[in-house]
Amino acid sequence: MITPTFPNASFSLLDEATAAGEAMQMCYSLKGRKGKKNKFFVSEDLHPQTIALLETRAGSINIEIVRGKHSDLDLSNNDFCGAIVQYPNTYGSIESPGETYESFTKRLHDSGAMMIVATDLMALAKLKSPATFGADIAVGSAQRLGVPMGFGGPHAGFLSTSEAYARKMPGRIIGVTIDSQGQPALRMAMQTREQHIRRDKATSNICTAQALLANMAAAYCVYHGPEGLADISGRIHALARVTHRELTKNGFKCADAPYFDTLCVAVDNAQSVQDKCSEAGCNVRIIDDTTVGISMGEGITGEDLASLLGAFGISDPDLSADESMTALEGGYARECAILTHPIFNSHHSETKMMRYLKKLENKDLALNHSMISLGSCTMKLNAVSEMLPVSWPKIGNIHPFAPTDQVKGYHNMIEDINKDLSVITGFAAVSAQPNSGATGEFAGLVTIRNYLKSKGEGHRNVCLIPKSAHGTNPASATMAGMKVVVVDNDDEGNTDMADLQAKIDKHSDNLAALMITYPSTFGVFEEKIVEIIDAVHDAGGQVYMDGANMNAQVGLTSPGSIGADVCHLNLHKTFCIPHGGGGPGVGSIGVAAHLAPFLPGHSVVPEASGPLCGADVCVPKSNGAIAAAPFGSAAILPISWMYIKMCGPDGLKKSTEFAILNANYMAKRLSGAFDVLYVNKNGQCAHEFILDLRPLKAATGVSEEDVAKRLQDYGFHSPTMSWPVTGTLMIEPTESEGLDELDRFCDAMISIRAEVDDIASGKYSLEESPLTNAPHTLEMIAGSEWDRKYSRNVGAFPAYYSRDNKFWPTVGRVDNVYGDRNLVCTCPPLSVYEDNEDDLETIVSGTGKEKAA
Repeated sequence: MITPTFPNASFSLLDEATAAGEAMQMCYSLKGRKGKKNKFFVSEDLHPQTIALLETRAGSINIEIVRGKHSDLDLSNNDFCGAIVQYPNTYGSIESPGETYESFTKRLHDSGAMMIVATDLMALAKLKSPATFGADIAVGSAQRLGVPMGFGGPHAGFLSTSEAYARKMPGRIIGVTIDSQGQPALRMAMQTREQHIRRDKATSNICTAQALLANMAAAYCVYHGPEGLADISGRIHALARVTHRELTKNGFKCADAPYFDTLCVAVDNAQSVQDKCSEAGCNVRIIDDTTVGISMGEGITGEDLASLLGAFGISDPDLSADESMTALEGGYARECAILTHPIFNSHHSETKMMRYLKKLENKDLALNHSMISLGSCTMKLNAVSEMLPVSWPKIGNIHPFAPTDQVKGYHNMIEDINKDLSVITGFAAVSAQPNSGATGEFAGLVTIRNYLKSKGEGHRNVCLIPKSAHGTNPASATMAGMKVVVVDNDDEGNTDMADLQAKIDKHSDNLAALMITYPSTFGVFEEKIVEIIDAVHDAGGQVYMDGANMNAQVGLTSPGSIGADVCHLNLHKTFCIPHGGGGPGVGSIGVAAHLAPFLPGHSVVPEASGPLCGADVCVPKSNGAIAAAPFGSAAILPISWMYIKMCGPDGLKKSTEFAILNANYMAKRLSGAFDVLYVNKNGQCAHEFILDLRPLKAATGVSEEDVAKRLQDYGFHSPTMSWPVTGTLMIEPTESEGLDELDRFCDAMISIRAEVDDIASGKYSLEESPLTNAPHTLEMIAGSEWDRKYSRNVGAFPAYYSRDNKFWPTVGRVDNVYGDRNLVCTCPPLSVYEDNEDDLETIVSGTGKEKAA
């Protein structure tokens, strides 16, 4: 059944091209078959940066890309799993010449394939929704909704679809459940995709997401509302129509196809026109030698338009427009309403908007209230001085494909930070293109595969991954076309050397890589890391070091000096870019000299893989793109640049030393109350440590979730729960916290342990204790009824500091079972990778899931 809109959306993917890649993966998973339906059609009118990323993704997992005009596509063999078109297309046309999108969609469906539409949210304020012509998935970017261009990012990508395909959606989906008081509560309904919580359920490697940018776009829509957004969209369309009118009136040939904001104009010499427009303060796109593209946006003024037309030799243009020019013609106009939820129709003044945002802020337990002890997330201070450049117009208001002579400052900064990161990591070259840590993993593995192919060893496809590795590693390896083989860990948390050697021997002829995290996710430095790396190299494999825990390496050692070949860096962790509720992130990868020529390339900006990698050994190559923009989320690179420059070598080293010191101090303080799971032979951990709550659960029934929820009453965010070991809490204090805050957290945990002892002694039953009834909301404490065995004071103010700076949780304990009945992902566990006899296509397409059941 065709509906006017899609009911489900993931609104914090990495960018438009990545969202398109995820949608292609969905099509292959849903419709692909072993040996059949592995073709995917890509319209030649798609944005070139999206085409390049799709080709990179498809090439790794044996999806055959077919490019061309959709009206010419032969579907008679029923061997396509899906297709993607651009709406409006990259040349500005709303409907490509030839077959309509509606009839093309019907032909796809009749052949058993799916339809993806890459679209523009601002255009859709005026245009018909893709759902109205039967599309299955819509993807795009939310950048136009109030987010700066920022030389390419960060921008929130989106993917929306129907209920039928909701369980295959990547990223984070917020759903509705109920809390302990029966009140509605929001929760991450698809958190089984969050690999750092339940990695064995992951099919996508999406981990870092553009949550902050999604919130910025949402706030833009809340403030403007449906009428405001329609007005903005209409004005953009009117600007395009005035431009079209004045150009055609003065003898220029413009494309006749219906358009929203973009025109193609025939000229004698495209380069000459671009140069003249640039001199006038405007950038136009060169389509070919005799065609330029012009696009209108919200920020364009009448003065800007006059300057643009002046560059075309039109000295006295008529800039007049009436209301009729804001409306689309020819039956393309949207008929269904937008932004119908009350929240988009309530806050249209600055005071109302300010109070609404403050209300939301009050619900968040953030670093401005207390330390965030999430293990393996490095939630350190993001200093104001580091953040300031992000708001500068010369950082935010630059297009990613602007002419090179306009972005020399950006290029200098990127080259400079890449050189610094090369020194820090001990590698020859660095690429800033990956816009998340998991994307960095994928980019590093693709780099390894391209290198192996260049040596005539493209058959090598086995990736060894210890159980202690980060959760995104198996998904990234599979996306890169590798077969995952899991390596055991010993009782101390180190890689099991005997199992490693046995699996190296078994797969030596096909060994491509080892993915290892150092320090491991168990919070220990692998004492035999050099021996591990040497063993892999001796077998002809490459070593990928997951750099998520670089906060324990910087200034003390480096992946390059240890012997790794490639490592990604989470700039949103170690190098101080804020997490923003899950993103933005940057996953720069450093590589040894032999891998440098195989770093990611870019179809629009070839120099992205050239000298800007920070080393002479890095030369431009036609390697596949990893992100839509040549330098990924470039606008937030100044944060890490500032952090590195202000710290300097001594400060970076001291940061690492304090991170390790703080973790060991907390581990020692808490070791009497809880079991610390993994330490080295000296009884020490790295920059994070794991508390094992399984013995307490066996003795009293208290779970790690009970402790996590009770911490809210003490004013703390929970540590990482049940990862990387089920039934545990993983704590990382970082170097940002002083002794008083470390002690305050430890005091809270020790107090909670006393509450566990109250259950063990019989003072409370498990069901009666403050732990299982936590968190305690203001509504619960202030209610007229109180039937608990403990006092309201114990429930709400369990610590000495609670009254002075109380954080009130806004919802009680949420009902996970209720929430899991909506949008639950059922994906293959790690055992499928470990023992599966099926080939890669079976794992990726999901047809091997029966084994997991």
